[in-house]
Amino acid sequence: MNAPWTPHVMTQRDPIQAYVCDDWTAEAIRPIIVEQGWSPDRVVKGGLRGAIQTLSVSASPQILLVDLSDTPDPGTEINNLAEVCEPGTVVIAVGQVNDVRLYRTLIASGLHDYLLKPINADAMRDAIAQARTILHSPRTVEATPEKAPCSVAVVGVRGGVGASTVATSLGWLMAERLDRTTAILDLDVHFGTAALALDLEPGRGLVDAIDNPGRIDGLFLERAMVKATPKLAILSAEAPISAPIVNDGLAFAQLQDEMRLNFETTIVDLPRNLLIQQPMLVANAQNLVLVTECTLAAARDTIRILSWLKTHAPQTSVLTVANRVLPSGQSEIAQSDFEGTIERPLDVLVPYDQKLVMQAAKLGKPIAELGRTSRTIAPLVELSQRICASSEGDLLMPSRRGLLDRFDLKALLAKRTRTN
Repeated sequence: MNAPWTPHVMTQRDPIQAYVCDDWTAEAIRPIIVEQGWSPDRVVKGGLRGAIQTLSVSASPQILLVDLSDTPDPGTEINNLAEVCEPGTVVIAVGQVNDVRLYRTLIASGLHDYLLKPINADAMRDAIAQARTILHSPRTVEATPEKAPCSVAVVGVRGGVGASTVATSLGWLMAERLDRTTAILDLDVHFGTAALALDLEPGRGLVDAIDNPGRIDGLFLERAMVKATPKLAILSAEAPISAPIVNDGLAFAQLQDEMRLNFETTIVDLPRNLLIQQPMLVANAQNLVLVTECTLAAARDTIRILSWLKTHAPQTSVLTVANRVLPSGQSEIAQSDFEGTIERPLDVLVPYDQKLVMQAAKLGKPIAELGRTSRTIAPLVELSQRICASSEGDLLMPSRRGLLDRFDLKALLAKRTRTN
C-alpha cells in the first residue's frame, strides 16, 4: 500500500476492485465504475475483512475501494490491509465515522483518501481521477552506481552476548551511513528482538514464509517486510510459544536467496542452534560475524563454533567481535588470554556503554543511531565498512559455488510438496 512502487508489477494488476458493506453503497459506486470503462462486477460485498481475506491470496488491484463501516476499529485494522496489499496500490476508503483524528490516522497509514457515506458521486469521481493520475504520472528513477551484493550472518556464541544488537546496528549503518538497501532477517521465530529493537510490529510474514515456502518471491518480500527506514527493512516474528514451528530450513534458505536478489545487503540474525541444525544457512554467506564476550564460557563456545565453521563453511569469511568489552582489569578474561585461548586475534572490540544501551532500549532505536559520539559506535562503523569492502573485493574474484548453488530450491520445495 505505502511500500515502494514497482512498474512491472503494476501493469499485471486489475484496474480497480471495491469491497463494500451494503447494497446501497454498491449501487452508488457501480455507475461511477462503469463511467470509467470498468465492469460493475468489480464491486463486491465484503468490506475491509473481505478485502484482507481476498488480497492475502490474490494480487491487489491498481485502485482499491474499501468500506470500513463494519469495522469496529478502522484506525487499527487498516494496518492488516497494509500487510496484504501490494506496493503501489492506491487505496480509497469510505465509512460512516466523521472524525478528523480517524482521517489523519488513515492517511498516515498510506490511504489516498477517506470519503463519508452516503457516497457523493462527484467526490468519488474526483478521488478516482486523482488515483488514476497518481498511477499514470511518470516516476523519475535516479541512476546510482551498482553496489556489490553483501550477505552477512551474525551469530552469538552464547545467549546474551548482544548478537542481535550488533545485527540491528550493522543494518542501520549499512542503510544510513553506506547508503545500501538493507534487509535484516531475524530467524529467532519465537523470541527475536530485531523488530523490538527498532520499535516495529514484526507482522506475520516470517511465519507465513515457513508455512508456505513455495510463495516466497520478490513480491512476497515487498508485502511481508516491515520498513524501519526508506532503505532498511526487517523480516521478524513473535510466534506463539505454545505453537512450536518445525521446518527443514528450506524456507529460510529461500528467503535468503530472494533477499540477495532484492537488497544490496542482507543481514541474517542467526541463532546458534540453527547454525548447527541448518548448515546451509551459512554456506553461502560471504561474511559471518561471530559475536562473543571475554568470559570463560564464551571462550569455550567460540573455539567450538570456529572449529565447526572450518568444516561446514570454509569459504565464509569469519570476523570475531568481542562485544561489551569492559575496561582493562574488569573482564572475566583479559583480551590477550582470550585471544590465546581461541588461537586467533579478535577482529573488533566493542566497548560497553551501559547508558547508551539503556537509552536505545527505551527509545526503540539501534545504538548506532543514538550513539553517534559514543566510543561504542566507531568499531561498529569500522566493521560495516570492512564487510562492504570485503564484498567489493569478491566482485574481482572468481565466483565460488557454495552448497546452495548445487540445488534448485524451487525444485526441492515442489518435491517436498508432492511428497507430503
